[in-house]
Amino acid sequence: MDISRIDLNLLVVFEALLEHQSVTRAGAAIGLSQPAMSAALARVRALFDDPLFVRAAGGVRPTARAEALAEPVRRVLQAVRSEVLAKAHFDPRATSRSFTLITPDIGEIAFLPRLLARLAAEAPNATIRTLAMPPPAIERALESGRADLAVGLFPDLTRARFYQRRLFRNSFICAVAANHHSLAEPVSLKLFLEASHAVVSPEGRSHDLFERELRRRNCVRRVRLEIPHYLSLPAIIAASDLVATVPRDIGFAFAKLAKLRLLEPPFNVSFDVRQYWHERAHKDPVNVWLRKMIHELFHD
Repeated sequence: MDISRIDLNLLVVFEALLEHQSVTRAGAAIGLSQPAMSAALARVRALFDDPLFVRAAGGVRPTARAEALAEPVRRVLQAVRSEVLAKAHFDPRATSRSFTLITPDIGEIAFLPRLLARLAAEAPNATIRTLAMPPPAIERALESGRADLAVGLFPDLTRARFYQRRLFRNSFICAVAANHHSLAEPVSLKLFLEASHAVVSPEGRSHDLFERELRRRNCVRRVRLEIPHYLSLPAIIAASDLVATVPRDIGFAFAKLAKLRLLEPPFNVSFDVRQYWHERAHKDPVNVWLRKMIHELFHD
């Protein structure tokens, strides 16, 4: 038999007739009128080339062929109801899944401690993996499922197939050594530009925002050090006279790692930190749970 000829609704009709052994009662149980039920019974008989149900006192009775089909049809319909049509469910306490987040190294500093603590409580067998990559690769990773979410500032992820949700508003702060005496609040623009600066040039975009604002103001500062990563910055700043202008949450994290002072810069630049995901994962209960947890942890 060609499976393309099988209408799943006919199996539902067959099951109802087995249970109720009456065309009228079976039709009422599945919401079909008696004429519609009779027409459906005719199609079932044609499908299996057998009468299947014959008239008897008080209704109909199954033929030997119908009795042989009863259990296989019930198994098929049960599988469809419980495995195909059932609402997807996710139990975080039972999962051993690895979640992959795209975030720059500063994102790891800002997000991972609190995220790991929450996972330990709610999904103790889950693991986290982070990736850092340029914007074109981020699109491909989310689209392919290689990554679950991107968290940070990724203004390129604006196409219709990507979703995003704001987490919090961030801005910049200046970090200097605790014994740095050349700068004190309020930091004037003149002193800021005359100071010696350490600049991080990562793949992320928050750094670009501050640099663009400097150019817009026609400001040129003295850059004595340029490095690709944030993680070495606290030790460098604590042991030098350099100034580093970093995202505010990162500055506060750095102040816990080294002897630093934090100063407000001479002008403010702010931006939204967001989480991004692809439409393929929009209704996935696992991804929904992960997004909800991150939003609860970090939204302002």
